Amino acid sequence: MALDQSFVGRIYPATDPYEVGREKIREFAEAVGDANPAYTDSAAAVALGHPDVIAPPTFVFAITFKAAGKVIEDPQLGLDYSRVVHGDQKFVYTRPIHAGDRLTVTSTIESIKSLAGNDVLSVRGEVHDADGGHVVTAYTTLVARAAEEA
Repeated sequence: MALDQSFVGRIYPATDPYEVGREKIREFAEAVGDANPAYTDSAAAVALGHPDVIAPPTFVFAITFKAAGKVIEDPQLGLDYSRVVHGDQKFVYTRPIHAGDRLTVTSTIESIKSLAGNDVLSVRGEVHDADGGHVVTAYTTLVARAAEEA
């Protein structure tokens, strides 16, 4: 069953603040194999003009994907997550994420399409700091595969 087009434009409440820690950034940088010293060494990050270590660009996925969970788990939307595959991901930054940031995410359903029986759901996650400043926008595309016919 196709997802309801009336959900396009629906905005979900902002998440509770997520405090970005130096250790989380370091662990993430190590996990993805990125040895950039700006991710692990405060002095190196400060030398580049940042207030503290910065996070690798894809670090924000953990925060925005959790926020997208509000969309995915919305019983009214009716998305069958057992059939979902990750379609695409894009980040548009205003500034890097720094250790010490307290970030919130507001998710909006950008589009719902049906292609060859598959539902394609696009979600935009707006990430803001504690002062309300924009940090990054995350665009996530999920594909719910069509149910197999018996």
